[in-house]
Amino acid sequence: MKLTWIGHSCFKLESNGYTLILDPYEDNYVPGLAPVRERADAVFCSHEHSDHNGRETVTLKQDSAPSPFTVTEIHTWHDEAQGTKRGTNCIRIFDDGSYRVAHLGDLGCELEPEQTEQLKGLDAVMIPVGGFYTIDAAQAKALIDQIQPRVIIPMHYRGESFGYDVLGTLEDFTAMCDCVVEYPGNSIELNEEMLQQVAVVKPQNIAI
Repeated sequence: MKLTWIGHSCFKLESNGYTLILDPYEDNYVPGLAPVRERADAVFCSHEHSDHNGRETVTLKQDSAPSPFTVTEIHTWHDEAQGTKRGTNCIRIFDDGSYRVAHLGDLGCELEPEQTEQLKGLDAVMIPVGGFYTIDAAQAKALIDQIQPRVIIPMHYRGESFGYDVLGTLEDFTAMCDCVVEYPGNSIELNEEMLQQVAVVKPQNIAI
């Protein structure tokens, strides 16, 4: 399975010729990122905020093959007040038969014990670390310590030239982590030999 960070919380997942886009942002909603212009078999959005629900930015294929993915949903909150501030959030686990990965969306609350159990044994997790709108770096690290995924991909943070000013930085998270691997591009291909790591990839859609 190949995972590509388009930017913010938007990812492309590819397996067996099938492509998913997760949480595409609407045009001009994330500072420093170019518009999403992708072609895919399906789109999933964790919630209905404009920096996560830009479905119209993705062209759906007309000749899709059967999906290799099974999808499990975990319904959570976008805030620590049971959604009264920012609404709901949907975590999704994608399993292609070889790898099991989760996109946590804009998770803003602590998980229930049974929800945490569902997230154990992941090959990869895409997790927000920037705080303010979501869990922050320390909360993300605490969750990672509980679920112990093999590959951790931080998202929804502020970089030097992209992201919202109110968000924390990548370094706020990685400073607490062991085995941080910086990849030269915006994609990683999961394989059985990968050791547990925080995988830092570059956003594909950095505005020029």
